[in-house]
Amino acid sequence: MAVLAGSGADTAEKKREKLKEPDECRVILLNDDYTTMEFVVEILMLIFHKNEEEAGRIMMDVHRKGKGVVGMYPWDIARTKANQVHAIARKHEYPLMCIVE
Repeated sequence: MAVLAGSGADTAEKKREKLKEPDECRVILLNDDYTTMEFVVEILMLIFHKNEEEAGRIMMDVHRKGKGVVGMYPWDIARTKANQVHAIARKHEYPLMCIVE
């Protein structure tokens, strides 16, 4: 009995593809003239799980530089977190914006 070339393990190896890690996107909070610093810190701690010190540092970047990088996340997680920021900000009547790059 002859074994056919290209069958069995060879075919399985060709079909197997390496899984690629998802590309990471930057999540950025933008400054505005109405959202309080305290609210920004709360958002950073609640949604992005930052400790109080790190949240304060990012909030000061937003305040002084006009924007602050919150972190790097896969696209779907980044979009979800940005949507959460917008929903909570609107609920509290703040115009806080969060973008994903």
